[in-house]
Amino acid sequence: MEKTSNINKSKVNVEKVLNDYRIAFESREASLIGRKEVFMGKAKFGIFGDGKELAQLAMASVFRDGDFRSGYYRDQTFMFAIGGLSLQEYFAQLYAHTSVEAEPVSGGRSMNGHFANRLLDKTGAWKRQTTMKNSSADISPTAGQMPRLVGLAYASKLYRQNKELHQFSDFSIHGNEVAFGTIGNASTSEGHFFEAVNAAGVLQIPMVLAIWDDDYGISVPKEYHTTGGSISDFLTGIRRKKNKAGYEILKVKGWDYEGLLKAFEKAARVARKAHVPVLIHVEEMTQPQGHSTSGSHERYKSERRLVWEKKYDCITQFRAWILDNLACEEEIESIEKEAKATVKSARTAAWEAFMNDIKADQEHAVQFMEALAAESELGEPIVQAISGLRKIRNPIRLDTIRTVKQVLRITKNEKTSSRVHLLSWLKQAEVTNAQRYNSHVMSVSSEASAKVTEVKAEYSASSPLVDGREVLQACFDAALSRDPRIFAIGEDVGKIGDVNQAFAGLQAKYGTLRVTDTGIRETTIIGQGIGAALRGLRPIAEIQYLDYLLYAIQTLSDDLATLQYRTAGGQKAPLIIRTRGHRLEGIWHSGSPIGMIINSLRGINILVPRNMTQAAGFYNTMLKSDDPGLIIECLNGYRLKEKIPDNIGAFTVPLGQPEVLRQGTDVTVVTYGAMCRIVMQAALELEETGISTEVIDVQTLLPFDIDHSIIKSLKKTNRVVFADEDVPGGASAYMMQKVVEEQGGYSYLDSPPVTIAAKEHRPAYASDGDYFSKPNVETTFDKIYALMNEAEPDRFPPLY
Repeated sequence: MEKTSNINKSKVNVEKVLNDYRIAFESREASLIGRKEVFMGKAKFGIFGDGKELAQLAMASVFRDGDFRSGYYRDQTFMFAIGGLSLQEYFAQLYAHTSVEAEPVSGGRSMNGHFANRLLDKTGAWKRQTTMKNSSADISPTAGQMPRLVGLAYASKLYRQNKELHQFSDFSIHGNEVAFGTIGNASTSEGHFFEAVNAAGVLQIPMVLAIWDDDYGISVPKEYHTTGGSISDFLTGIRRKKNKAGYEILKVKGWDYEGLLKAFEKAARVARKAHVPVLIHVEEMTQPQGHSTSGSHERYKSERRLVWEKKYDCITQFRAWILDNLACEEEIESIEKEAKATVKSARTAAWEAFMNDIKADQEHAVQFMEALAAESELGEPIVQAISGLRKIRNPIRLDTIRTVKQVLRITKNEKTSSRVHLLSWLKQAEVTNAQRYNSHVMSVSSEASAKVTEVKAEYSASSPLVDGREVLQACFDAALSRDPRIFAIGEDVGKIGDVNQAFAGLQAKYGTLRVTDTGIRETTIIGQGIGAALRGLRPIAEIQYLDYLLYAIQTLSDDLATLQYRTAGGQKAPLIIRTRGHRLEGIWHSGSPIGMIINSLRGINILVPRNMTQAAGFYNTMLKSDDPGLIIECLNGYRLKEKIPDNIGAFTVPLGQPEVLRQGTDVTVVTYGAMCRIVMQAALELEETGISTEVIDVQTLLPFDIDHSIIKSLKKTNRVVFADEDVPGGASAYMMQKVVEEQGGYSYLDSPPVTIAAKEHRPAYASDGDYFSKPNVETTFDKIYALMNEAEPDRFPPLY
């Protein structure tokens, strides 16, 4: 394992080498101190990049403005080296400082080791990416960064090959940017890794994927993770050959400074120039402090392994190499001494800034409580509460809030002015803390979906009556024509124009870069869209059936849905996900798992149009917005006749605005999507029995009835039914909670609310399977009739 150096000292930039050593040593010291801060109770958790420093310095040396990183929680040295993170900001994240100025990655929302730069300004508008070194926001789920990495690299391919995109120089300079990914060796066991590696190889995109291999995944050694124990050996079949596209695959030791520089230089050059993906397997890395502060690696590593790790620690080896070739002991010791002082100073500054923010709020609250104590007849227990707060060694915001609420409870029967002032302070603190901890679930920019102006669909005598899929086709045609940033990808989207023909003929018209077939790989279809959207493009990523959204739900939930939130408004990815669901045939082509979707995808608009014209309006709305959106078309609606609006490319449907499809006075039915037709038919039949049914299409589930318009119907009918084809307790329960609880609808009900849902299983095959598995006209009729029977039994006697 010993290395021999063939160094030519005349060609070595000694200053750079010594600066690299300084960065590596500072990073290691930050890891060591960070662990101590957790054990001292000043931080909740710590996960660090020790043992990975040299490889990250090598990657940083070839990382240019405009490039993107999609990595994971070991990459602190890289972020220090590119100037994307200061030591003080590093510690601010460890402490969870909620100031974006102090902790610009996430405003205290992500645990330490999760990195990003701010791609957006304070208004939510894009900054110029080509003048920055960019890092997409990290997530913890292992290999979760891989789908997004594909999209970041794919964007460069589009920016290079589509000349219409050359004008967007804020996002790309002719596609010369490389997407760098990092992943731990154990995470290469994940399906996300293999799907992404395959997708990038097929696409031939400028991606450099570095695998940090320290032989373990927490306590589990490599023989449990990888066939043969080497991921690069396992992947030799994808190596590129003279007449065969594939990967450049490189191997290098994690303690070999020269070898690492050469490997990353070659990888970046090949990827940048030839748009070929490169995999760098960095072997023989170490992890000196174990996986995290949750435990010690001495529990599972042998004494022999621990001795080897100490000897082949990358900083130890780097130090020895410098001493052998470039510098003396005194120079190195001076660097180390200064580095330790620098890290300690940054730690102290970060802690003081964090505590000053906390204590400023605390002191303000204490002033109001002391005033209340002086005025109250219960001054002694108030003083005791204040004293208890002051005795907390390292107070946090919850300590102040708890104390204030304790004091307000003590004085609940008093009406003093000082109590009013304290209560006012609490209400303002709740507003401020909501901004600190709960904001930016959706965009707050001028392009937020909630701010898109409604444009009504316009019709004339010459508006053609066509199949619903032709309405979508005309909408997509108009979109592709007006904006070169828009493209569509998905299984069968390209040549045949998707399985329902809404893109028919559009690949021939706009080319394969704009309307593109993909493999069967839902997770990376979404990742391809996320990465491209992060880089200023406007992708429409199709998941062929709603049932198959489950393949991508982790990427949608952990990455896309949380992106604006976890960066406190620092990044956005306005991806549109197109799919189709509800009724068709059988267990896996009739999906309506809406409860799962709305509960796992907060941060993405969930749009459920009842027909293709509504869907087209939603596409137009979302393409004007910088929020992500999932649009679920009705599977059985593509051949139903609709008129194409004359302004097909311009009209918009507002989000969170239900539409009353039918006026009624006896009962309100709240529904959406494919159920609208069923409920409307049931309403016609109920009318024959004397029941007047008001039918409301909510149109969007996220957001849901933002103006509380449904309550107006309840005030009129005093009865409500929530109809849906999800399982019981799914979206119907969600709608009921929104209307009955959140909107206060319970106050206007003369009967208990009723839900109509599918059975507790997937729908069986064929027409009878659909009929007996999901709500139909008869079951809808019966449920509503039974509600009226209970209310007025003489007028509506039992039917069966």
